[in-house]
Amino acid sequence: MEIKGTCDEKFKPLSDILSAQLESGDDLGASVALVIEGEPVVDIWGGWADEARTTPWEENTITNVWSTTKTMTNLSALVLIERGVLDPFAPVATYWPEFAANGKERIEVRHLMSHTSGVSGWAQPVTVDDIYDWDKSTSMLAAQEPWWEPGTASGYHALNQGHLVGEVVRRVSGKKLGRFLADEIAGPLGADFFIGLPDSEFDRVSNVIPPPPLPFDLEALGMDSPAVKTFTGPAPEASVAWTPEWRRADIGAANGHGNARSVARIQSVVSNGGAVDGVRLLSSDTIDLIFTEQANGVDLVLGAPFRFGIGYGLPNETAYYIDGGRADSRACYWGGWGGSIIVNDTARRFTFTYMMNKMAAGIVGNPTSEKLCTALYELV
Repeated sequence: MEIKGTCDEKFKPLSDILSAQLESGDDLGASVALVIEGEPVVDIWGGWADEARTTPWEENTITNVWSTTKTMTNLSALVLIERGVLDPFAPVATYWPEFAANGKERIEVRHLMSHTSGVSGWAQPVTVDDIYDWDKSTSMLAAQEPWWEPGTASGYHALNQGHLVGEVVRRVSGKKLGRFLADEIAGPLGADFFIGLPDSEFDRVSNVIPPPPLPFDLEALGMDSPAVKTFTGPAPEASVAWTPEWRRADIGAANGHGNARSVARIQSVVSNGGAVDGVRLLSSDTIDLIFTEQANGVDLVLGAPFRFGIGYGLPNETAYYIDGGRADSRACYWGGWGGSIIVNDTARRFTFTYMMNKMAAGIVGNPTSEKLCTALYELV
């Protein structure tokens, strides 16, 4: 399969992997980017933007990147931490007083950013339409009780982390999350990434291709488990991403639209010491916060071992393809439902990204992202 774009010869194996995955049908359309010390060395794409294979994936094709969006939401919070107006160790209620209701007065900002708050979804009744209404959905979260003792374990905040962290961002900055990202991060960096997509950009969106069902037996887990509560509170079909209502909404956990280039452009701030092309957003002290381990064990929602720092996942045996899963790694990562992934390696000073439209089974990573990351660590 023909691959377009630019690729440093050293990293041609990444282009070869992408070509093979597209040729085999494991991928339909995708983009890959690698930025080292703030400079792009790989910016490639290929395949098709639609399931009928009538429209090629182009240089400026964008797609819904699902939970890769969380890295943008948490970066927004880190920028406010850098500015000294947000304390990650302060109670959320310091900034959002209503959140103290129902035993949540001691939940700290870092707990929201590391999936350890105990509030991993919306309590029933809740619909997807509810999460489009910012005031209603954040008020619902403020009113409910945590589902486990905050700070004692992670439980992936699958669909609501953007509302939780985003409301803190709004209370501190006066701007909704999508506007903050546009004004303070994406805009200054010239990055083509959106939380809340303008109608003017709809015509270049490649709709995601829904995956097989999630590998969870909800009945066996028990209807009162954090996993079941999270994945049914609410439970959108992937095809919801095709709708104007989803695209326009402010869903900082799941509805970011971009491609590998734009994700890498923004996230390379983390791998490049806090600044790119003269735009400084973070200091080394704030970047160090990311690597302050907050949870290390079986995630109560995902059901597998994960490590979380403040705002990002950290390598472990589940993410073995990121720096060998080493506990002493200075890499942080996350990805999106179906397989997209972003890796910031602060020791090697690179940011790697893979964004695609055909979703595989599972929450984080897919066969393509695992092959690409494994190859990358053999090359750098």
